[in-house]
Amino acid sequence: MDLAIRRMLAGGLSLLAFGHASAAMAQATQDAGTIDDSEIIVTATKREESVRDVTGSISAVSQATLQRLNAQSLADYITRIPGVVFNDYQPGVSEVVIRGVASTTYHEANQTTTGYYLNQVPLIEPGFPLVIPDVDSFDVNRVEVLRGPQGTLFGSSSLGGAVNYVVNEADAGRFDAGFEGNLASTRRAGGAVNYGVKAMVNLPIVDDRLAVRLVALQRVDAGYLNNAALGKKGSNDLRVRGLRGSIVFTPTETTRISALSMYQEYDLDDQTYVFVLPGRNYERPNTEAEYQDTDFLMHSLKLEQELGFATLTAIGSYTEKHSSVLFDYSLGAFDGRTGTPILGIGSGKSRTRYAELRLASPGEGRFRWLIGANYSHMRANGDDGLYLEGIGRYIDAHPGDYGGHAGNVIAPGDFYSRSSYASRVSEKAVFGEVSFDFTPQLTLTLGGRGFEYRTRPSAQLLPNANLVPAFNYEPPADKQSGFIPKASLSFKPNDDIKIYALYSEGFRIGGINVFALPFPNLPLTFGNDSTKNYELGARFDLIGRTLSLDVTAYHIDWGNIQARLFAPNDYGYTVNGGGAAIDGVELSLTMRPTRNLTFASNISYNDARLSSLLPDSFAPGGGYAKGTRLPGASEWTISNTLDLSFPEWRLKPRFGIAHRYLSSAPVAFGATLERGDFHIIDLNASVTLAERIELGLFAKNLFDQYGLLNAPFSFAGSVTRPRTVGASLRFDLN
Repeated sequence: MDLAIRRMLAGGLSLLAFGHASAAMAQATQDAGTIDDSEIIVTATKREESVRDVTGSISAVSQATLQRLNAQSLADYITRIPGVVFNDYQPGVSEVVIRGVASTTYHEANQTTTGYYLNQVPLIEPGFPLVIPDVDSFDVNRVEVLRGPQGTLFGSSSLGGAVNYVVNEADAGRFDAGFEGNLASTRRAGGAVNYGVKAMVNLPIVDDRLAVRLVALQRVDAGYLNNAALGKKGSNDLRVRGLRGSIVFTPTETTRISALSMYQEYDLDDQTYVFVLPGRNYERPNTEAEYQDTDFLMHSLKLEQELGFATLTAIGSYTEKHSSVLFDYSLGAFDGRTGTPILGIGSGKSRTRYAELRLASPGEGRFRWLIGANYSHMRANGDDGLYLEGIGRYIDAHPGDYGGHAGNVIAPGDFYSRSSYASRVSEKAVFGEVSFDFTPQLTLTLGGRGFEYRTRPSAQLLPNANLVPAFNYEPPADKQSGFIPKASLSFKPNDDIKIYALYSEGFRIGGINVFALPFPNLPLTFGNDSTKNYELGARFDLIGRTLSLDVTAYHIDWGNIQARLFAPNDYGYTVNGGGAAIDGVELSLTMRPTRNLTFASNISYNDARLSSLLPDSFAPGGGYAKGTRLPGASEWTISNTLDLSFPEWRLKPRFGIAHRYLSSAPVAFGATLERGDFHIIDLNASVTLAERIELGLFAKNLFDQYGLLNAPFSFAGSVTRPRTVGASLRFDLN
């Protein structure tokens, strides 16, 4: 631990961190610069509940907090939550990692270890995710982050936890409109600027009965990496476009029908990695623009009906995703046969249908219950190929080297290796929870999920210039079933203290190694893995709630890990094996000594290591020994924020400073390269004009800290965005 960290700890939980369930985020802003002590109501447990009453570790990042930080995407706020890191790599596929449950700092070649939801609708398909939606922060009511396995209520892909975006829906009670614009400059961006233009309108159609809400946005994040071969500074420009629409119809006081649709696309001109060299390096090594275009579309319909004895909720949704990507595998070294680069070109599409029906008892009373069922069905397909311009002519000129095959047979269109995959996955599940108050202070909660998955994968390797025998892989449908339990006991002697013990589990289903098809020595499939979480937590609101303290300790057993490994040719694949033991402590402190000053600090310690040998036939010694740290599992994450506001003054000025620290961690199994070990300082300030207009200034990464965020290999990875300085203008009619 370096000197800076020792000083922070010795100083007694320095300044302020971020809001979350620890009360740092259990606050909302009534007007610019004013922090209100009212509690955030969350729905991530499938019923409305105060964030301070949830039994378990949950954080709720409010809309006010997102605005104060000038947050645009996950990278701006998610790492300020205790126990959370962000594998900030390719926009649209970067992964949130909770409590160190991950096998790479890159991109899992299978289901994510964190579940993602939008107003409780799943955003992640039950299989390899083509897109991991990073929902733009504009007009988002809050972001709920549940830490620890969530398999009981949320199903697969929640080994470490879940993220639930909650966007604002139409309000039939009033007309509303909002606008946000921002303009910023990033160091090393080659003169290009970052900008965002976002707007919202809420239209009551029938007073207190029917309303429509529309949101549109476009954002450009200027690139900051140089590509000499392309002759471009700031080659990794990113454009984000989005539309969102909400219709809410309330025909009676007991019936609510809501429809929500959303489309968002990410267009990345060039990839975000550089060669990791001593010192600072912002140079891209490729000779072709490594674009990545992804998008997702979601439609959902929800019925909420009060029945007196319970609330009935019915949800149906359809999600569609597309991805198109190009990689330059030559990295500047052209193929000797053709004098051209080897390019990997891939595309994919997934479609997921989801339905859920549940009943929940009223929140009061000694006995409370929730029971539900859900069904999901996913169809996905994709194509991948290695492209080498001129290889077809070369094969025709050298037929003896290619078994006498013609170029248009084994390399049609100069694709000298081609593969495709398809997958169908369906899930049926029933779930429920019951809570009983033995006394007004002591509550027992039991829950469970019974599930059945059916998977039908297929893969095909076509004739190729590598002369690897073509094949069709189409195994019979596989059926997987199981039961996921949950239990907790909480003690709340008064409104200011809560102590709880929790046991929960998470799981992922198996799948097919879609990127390993051209290599017959790599495994084609992998199986399930699961986590078991043992947790103790306590929350204290003291001195009239001017001081809040949360402490959580946990132990996670991760079994039969789906590990992301790499073959000598740098192709990634997934294999099961070994286990991991993860132990950690999360500590959050919030202090509000005066009306004008709020400060808090979040400190997390995480020790995530293999508990048994993880086999790897390509690694020295045949694998990774017990005690090996999990990739990306930083031991220390620290977040501090200080907020000073003067709501009684005419312009309601506000000033904020935010700090975060990420300690070092290996980037992959077997890698000597480490990410992290850097501090980031951000500044933000604002004044309020004409009551409804807020003018803000911000500086992100003020001291231009250079640090490695992730790396798929030991020689290349993504680095922190250089110093970015800008201004924002925000208007809200109400």
